[in-house]
Amino acid sequence: MATDFPGYSGPTASTEAPLEMLAACHVRIQRQCATLSRLVPHLAQHGSDGQARSAAANIVRYFDSSALDHHQDEEQDLFPALIESMAGSDAVCIKALTQGLSDEHRKLEQGWRTLKPLLERIAAGEPATLAADAVARFVDLYEQHIRREEDELLPMAARLLGDTDIDSIGRAMRLRRGIPDSAL
Repeated sequence: MATDFPGYSGPTASTEAPLEMLAACHVRIQRQCATLSRLVPHLAQHGSDGQARSAAANIVRYFDSSALDHHQDEEQDLFPALIESMAGSDAVCIKALTQGLSDEHRKLEQGWRTLKPLLERIAAGEPATLAADAVARFVDLYEQHIRREEDELLPMAARLLGDTDIDSIGRAMRLRRGIPDSAL
């Protein structure tokens, strides 16, 4: 298994290499967050013009699909596999880490539910503004969350999970996305 993550952004990241794919998703989330941050001043200057509509639609599409799949990949597949791989006091530490990350997912999803209606209005060409502080909170929380996953979670997963676990996670990721499983 390759270990070119965290921050792996190569085109080969796929469900065949699920840990690398999770790291590559972080790069895409960061790009969407950067676009969201740039949208705040753009709206103030240009309103819901074509660029704003396109950016808002792309952000909505990403956070309504890929970002949610990413959270499910972790909570339904990666976290349980990690907990299963450990025993004793190590399992307690992993449970605390994964529970904290799951709690952060809920906060991120709540932040998204606040931003999404505004972005949908912008995507539809309606006049709307994004509160800079709400966007900054959302982006900052994602940055902190990604850092924690890349500094702690993914390296731990690479160390502790065997090929069978990794293959199982990849298979679940393919199923979640409707990608045919090449192993069948």
